[in-house]
Amino acid sequence: MLDVLTGFVVVGVAILVGWILGRIDLLGPHARHVLGRLVFFVLSPFLLFVVLAQSDVHTLFSALLPVSAIAAVVIFAVYGLIARFWWRRSVGETLIGTLSAGQVNSNNIGIPLSLYLLGSAAYPAPIILLQLIVFTPITMAIFEAISTGQRRVFPILRRTVTNPVVVGSVLGVLVSVSGIELPPVVLEPAVLLANACVPVMLISYGISLHGQRVLGARGRRRDVLLATALKLLVMPAIAWSVATFAFGLAPADVLVVTVLAALPTAQNVFNYAQRFDIGETIARDTVFLTTVGCVPVLLTITLVLSPT
Repeated sequence: MLDVLTGFVVVGVAILVGWILGRIDLLGPHARHVLGRLVFFVLSPFLLFVVLAQSDVHTLFSALLPVSAIAAVVIFAVYGLIARFWWRRSVGETLIGTLSAGQVNSNNIGIPLSLYLLGSAAYPAPIILLQLIVFTPITMAIFEAISTGQRRVFPILRRTVTNPVVVGSVLGVLVSVSGIELPPVVLEPAVLLANACVPVMLISYGISLHGQRVLGARGRRRDVLLATALKLLVMPAIAWSVATFAFGLAPADVLVVTVLAALPTAQNVFNYAQRFDIGETIARDTVFLTTVGCVPVLLTITLVLSPT
């Protein structure tokens, strides 16, 4: 039990530090935006490059990948249809809510929890690949179209493929697939910058919590609650069903994909909301609620599905 909670304690302490910094205003009024841009344009690309470049190619393209993809796409579709066509949310808010409901924190929470719960830190690699090589370029293209008002395909495509997050992810996958052994003079500086990403991201998130009340913003509570319910309850159920009945995976693999599907909302979603100034309340509150709420969910899944 103590080992399982270690990952959450690490994340919680970093967020608390950020909240304290925001409360005493140590970094000034622009700290949140400056840290957000630092994470988005500099630190995240290095982190994604290092994680993917050092992943085993066989793990990246294992059977866990299609199961995770199906679960995520179903959740995206459910939330997107409700938010866009029933609640009449804007495209930007719908996209942020959709990502909040279906994009998992596979890195800074997924990796340590995978190690503690499943015995290996490599299991989140297929989801990292899926989110960064498939979901992220599509997401960035839509955000770029919204933020610039550009509707022509080529300028949007150009801005998307030159996005630093996409570039870092693609380069990391190319290194993993090619089997290139990076020399220390190349890898170590990248690792140094990559290691700064998660704490800075969490501190930035903690700063954003100061002066805010979870579910305090009127008009968007149902968006947050829907995204939270889909993320914590529906997505793991879909992953378990697809893995068990459609793919017939072994019990150990069923446990893996179900645990990964129950991970909280990705911190990157908040970073995107911050970067493009869209749906920040939805992302912030969903990240908070799913990070707290996933603890009993993950423990229950582990106890019920663990192979005897």
